[in-house]
Amino acid sequence: MTVTADLAMVNLDSPDPVAHAAFWQRVLGGEITHSQPEYAMVSAGGVAVGFGLVEGYRPPSWPDADTGKRYHLDLHVDDLARAEREFVAAGATKPDFQPGGDRWVVLTDPAGQPFCICPRPQG
Repeated sequence: MTVTADLAMVNLDSPDPVAHAAFWQRVLGGEITHSQPEYAMVSAGGVAVGFGLVEGYRPPSWPDADTGKRYHLDLHVDDLARAEREFVAAGATKPDFQPGGDRWVVLTDPAGQPFCICPRPQG
């Protein structure tokens, strides 16, 4: 089987990205590599976790299986268009709202959970 993507990072919805990142930096160590009111990121041990502001955020209720979980995966790919075609053929869908321009593409998996495909960094 040919690998088309590598996990780049995990992003979590957040009511307060700066505070959320500070908590996880304390838990995971590493460093806060980005910090703005709308988005913050912690990198530790080769893993990055991002926190994106969601207005009106409501946390999931644990262990309520009826509550939607709030996360998405970012995947690095070598060819954005090819990966999009492959993932759609495998059952993903492409929502109309695409905030990334040519920097990334948002897709949803067959269960409706969003994920992003991003060009692999060069260098």
